[in-house]
Amino acid sequence: MRRIDIPPVWLIGFALLAWLQARVLPLGLSLEGAVTDLLSGLLIGGGVVLAVLAIVEFRRHRTTVIPHEVPSAMVQSGIYKRSRNPIYLGDVLILAGLILRFDAVLSLVLVPIFVWVLERRFILPEEDRLRRTFRADFARYERQTRRWI
Repeated sequence: MRRIDIPPVWLIGFALLAWLQARVLPLGLSLEGAVTDLLSGLLIGGGVVLAVLAIVEFRRHRTTVIPHEVPSAMVQSGIYKRSRNPIYLGDVLILAGLILRFDAVLSLVLVPIFVWVLERRFILPEEDRLRRTFRADFARYERQTRRWI
């Protein structure tokens, strides 16, 4: 079960809900247009770039990117100087972009719900592991770098 309890699976599930809402229950609501298309592309692209930059930092430090595993190093360089959770931030941007791409206006409510799920299922437990493993380093990092942006 732990192998499928990972953020990309949750992202796919939320995106599928948005897609279904757009197809089955659009209620005549639409944001379709050139600006929405541009914004959705920027959100999706920005999310992918954030995730790639973050994964590159994990690889550079030779630590795990898997949320439920104990890290061997605490990454504070690169994109992690700006956000403690750039991969999750990227996931949120991708979901928002997909919702706009699907023209699933009602599904915009899924974005804060997705943020809540990420925080409860992944971020808080990860921060606890980092706090126990890296104590003073994590306390300093936590004070210097915001959780999201």
